[in-house]
Amino acid sequence: MTAFLALVRKDLQIFFGDTRAVIMAFAAPILIGSFFGYVFGGNQNKKESTRLEVLFVDQEQGLVAKQLLASMQQDANLEVTPSALEPAREAVHKGKAPVAIIIPVGFGDQAARALFGSGAKPEITVLFDPSHQVEASMVRGILAGQMMVAMSSKPGGFSLPFMTKDEALTARAGVAYNSYAHSFGGMAIQFMLFMGIDVGIGLLLLRQRGLWRRFRAAPLSKIVLLGSRAASAMLVGMMILAVVFTFARVVFGVKIEGSLPGFIGVCGAFSLMTAAYGLLIAALAKTPEAARGLAILATLLMVMMSGAWVPSFMFPSWMQSFTKLVPARWAMDGLDAMTWRGLGIEEALLPIAVLLGSTVVFGAIAVWRFRWEAD
Repeated sequence: MTAFLALVRKDLQIFFGDTRAVIMAFAAPILIGSFFGYVFGGNQNKKESTRLEVLFVDQEQGLVAKQLLASMQQDANLEVTPSALEPAREAVHKGKAPVAIIIPVGFGDQAARALFGSGAKPEITVLFDPSHQVEASMVRGILAGQMMVAMSSKPGGFSLPFMTKDEALTARAGVAYNSYAHSFGGMAIQFMLFMGIDVGIGLLLLRQRGLWRRFRAAPLSKIVLLGSRAASAMLVGMMILAVVFTFARVVFGVKIEGSLPGFIGVCGAFSLMTAAYGLLIAALAKTPEAARGLAILATLLMVMMSGAWVPSFMFPSWMQSFTKLVPARWAMDGLDAMTWRGLGIEEALLPIAVLLGSTVVFGAIAVWRFRWEAD
């Protein structure tokens, strides 16, 4: 029992002797719990609220449509913006806007006749991103409510004076949304980042054993040694993505509906960024224990903000803007664009550029800050 207690005491002394590891052990669950609590209603009593972007296409330009637009713009849950038809379609199928509604010509007159059941109900077309079906349902419900409020002052019984026609948009006609494409992309990103953690911790373990000090004595530069580690990690990352998407293709029918070179480019850029992310972890952390806590927290936050777990429309507006600074969000956008969205290579260029830029920044900091000897 004496030996057992001594070992327990030693482990506790090692743990509490590493200030960074202690901070991360307590900070990680607090920050992540706060994140989910804030996103799922923690800010409901505050002035700020999440507003869903909706494009409003008015082909009629009549009084009823204008009243409906004004009413929807006053809804605290929506950010309604007038738009022409083609820009709205383009924005939805490229993922720039989740939902657009189209008011057809003659809507006002047909709705008035249908109000009392004396005519056919006009159709309001709801264009939506197939990965945002929840948002589309929300807009349909608000739309119905706003119309009923607008008609409630009229006497007599009536039914809902319009119907909605849903149209899921992808880049090419006949390309159906496959939810597995998004989920496999998100999980691939998550576990690629965890692989980056292993790269960083592996470097720290080598440093603890004195191997990097021995390497430094050889005629090899720091850039060569760290670069070789990054190259091997990138190759492993490419293999992971290849296996994941091959499985998704064979088992769940996930296809590269867009540009194959664009898909390969996004995968390569993200693999390289993940390798540089691992080097950055090794450069900033003092011990493997501290690196593990710091890296897990950073990785979980990046995955959450990429939209792989939580639909981005649920984020507060400031957070939706902040996600543009997160490399994983661009990787997620790029993979979506090249798979189920079926977009061209031009839509992969910006994600690739952001990921490569992040690689340069992470790699430069890693080379600058990496210490050859353990403290």
